[in-house]
Amino acid sequence: MRRRRGEERHPARPGIDDDQATRSRAARVATARPVRVVGRYVGAKGPLLAAGLTYQALFALFAGLWVGFSVAGFVVSGDEALRDQLVVFIRTAVPGLIQDSSGAGVVDPDALLDATVFGWTGAIALVGLLLSSITLFGGMRDSVRTIFRAPSPATPFLRLVLRDLGLAIAFGAAVVVSATVSLLSTTAVRWALHLLDLSTSSPASVLLLRATALVLVFLFDAVVLAALFRVLAGLHIPGRRLLVGSAIGAAGFVALTVVGGTLLRATGSNPLLASFAAIIGLLIVIDLLCQVLLLAAAWIAVGMDDIGVLADPHQEAERLRVLEEERLAQEARVASRSRRAVSAVRGLLIRVPLPSRRRGGGDGGRR
Repeated sequence: MRRRRGEERHPARPGIDDDQATRSRAARVATARPVRVVGRYVGAKGPLLAAGLTYQALFALFAGLWVGFSVAGFVVSGDEALRDQLVVFIRTAVPGLIQDSSGAGVVDPDALLDATVFGWTGAIALVGLLLSSITLFGGMRDSVRTIFRAPSPATPFLRLVLRDLGLAIAFGAAVVVSATVSLLSTTAVRWALHLLDLSTSSPASVLLLRATALVLVFLFDAVVLAALFRVLAGLHIPGRRLLVGSAIGAAGFVALTVVGGTLLRATGSNPLLASFAAIIGLLIVIDLLCQVLLLAAAWIAVGMDDIGVLADPHQEAERLRVLEEERLAQEARVASRSRRAVSAVRGLLIRVPLPSRRRGGGDGGRR
């Protein structure tokens, strides 16, 4: 049989085609947004930043609990239901921090309800809260800005400290407000169940109450993350991307609250860690929460890189200034080349003599 033209010149190469397909799939995977988010997080030393935030948050949590419950004791002293709901809300938001009915946890809730800020222990807790809050919020600001590759803020140090203290106070007030809203919501759900003549202890009712608490925690976490990215870090993030990134981070927080009990039980079942399982479980949960926080920041940062927008206002202004200077320089170069071209044409016209007319009659072409 006669071979077709080009058959000997280009034989079939299935191995090379498979390599090209593999490289194409690898390129698609490498350019996928989740992969780029993880790369951004790891490249910015996110695990190390999360570990530092965990160490700072541990001290701030204990001092904040003591001072916060001391202040809350004056505010909600006559409302035991609200105080109990405050304990439940914090226990749901940070698993392993406050002891539950089974005894799993670090802090005894009865000791918190009897806490007072008047005394040497309260004074030490207050000073520790001030110092640890400044350190924690400053660390979160620097960590988030590192993920966004933004320079250090140009705000004076004293103003940053006052802003951090204001945000810490606002965060404590938000916890009390969220606990109040959670109490009202669970009360409304229980009232609706009684109205429908349904038992509040049935599995469906317990699941409904649990889902209501998780939804409220999700909303609280989303608002806190949005304030952290926008106000604390001082980043200029478009509204839609800020909401999506905050929602992703809040969903990760809620998922950790669901599996936090499992982590604590797994840590407590280890005989090597049984003596201090509660504190180890709390450290693990806080570290995972900090990592979710920085991963949410990386998600927003990658999305803003895709549209070519910088999150730092000063950095964006500097970029626009550089672009304007480059545009003006380009226009100056074009104008300079145009002037040189006009000068060259003029010089050429000057060097070439024009033909002169002969004097004589009207017939200039006669010899």
